[in-house]
Amino acid sequence: MNEVKKKQTLEEKWQNATLANNFIFYKIMRNNPDVCKELLEILLEFKIERIEMSQEEEINIDFDSKGVRLDVYAKDADGLKVYNIEVQAADTKELPERSRYYQGVIDVDLLKSGQKYKDLKTSYIIFICVDDIFKEGLAKYTFENLCAENPKIKLGDRAYKYFFISKNCAKLLDERQKAFLRMVTENKASDKFTGRVLELLRDAKRNTQWRKQYMEWEREKTYIREDAIEEGRQEKAIEAARSFYANGVSVELIAKSLNMTVEQVKEIVSGESKPQSQTN
Repeated sequence: MNEVKKKQTLEEKWQNATLANNFIFYKIMRNNPDVCKELLEILLEFKIERIEMSQEEEINIDFDSKGVRLDVYAKDADGLKVYNIEVQAADTKELPERSRYYQGVIDVDLLKSGQKYKDLKTSYIIFICVDDIFKEGLAKYTFENLCAENPKIKLGDRAYKYFFISKNCAKLLDERQKAFLRMVTENKASDKFTGRVLELLRDAKRNTQWRKQYMEWEREKTYIREDAIEEGRQEKAIEAARSFYANGVSVELIAKSLNMTVEQVKEIVSGESKPQSQTN
């Protein structure tokens, strides 16, 4: 008999979290710009003189706002490039759309009123994924806008999107990229850089303020999921009540069947056309 997997407590989730946890990744990278810079250099394969992290702490508990993000946003020292990087342990089925949203947010933030479109910075949006969301077996997917009729023609909008797949990291030729992506899934260091990141991960677990934020963040996510489930149940019950009523079922029987009061059912079906007949 298969054992039922025990649900982890919030404390256990915090203690067991790896770099694949987007909260941990965000905190480490945002509070260690030099580490973030080196990671960007490893993934993008070019040198960066210096980066400037976004000034505001964007994480909060207001989940109704699309501004709530756990992605790391940075600009380089010369002001010509911007970087957006995030880790994703699970395939949310919307990462391509999220990359589009991030691109829009970045462009609106960068282009002030009166500026020319040429003033837009070169942007790099990077997702570090555990699973292969494109199912093509690659360790790295790079996207830029090309002409459908002739892919040799590039749009030249200087907007690039990268998806690194940690489970496929063995296929990478770059050893530093391979070491980092392997660490995301295996939580083991194999070079100097990953050794430092792993030490920062251990330090993060000892940060009581981050632990408290994480607990609040996870609780809020749980509440939202539960509310969504309950809302879905209510919507299905409302649809069922309307369907029963339209097919001639009595309000009293609908109420009994769906565990509602007669008054609730009457309110739901008040806008519906009255059926020809009703069964008892």
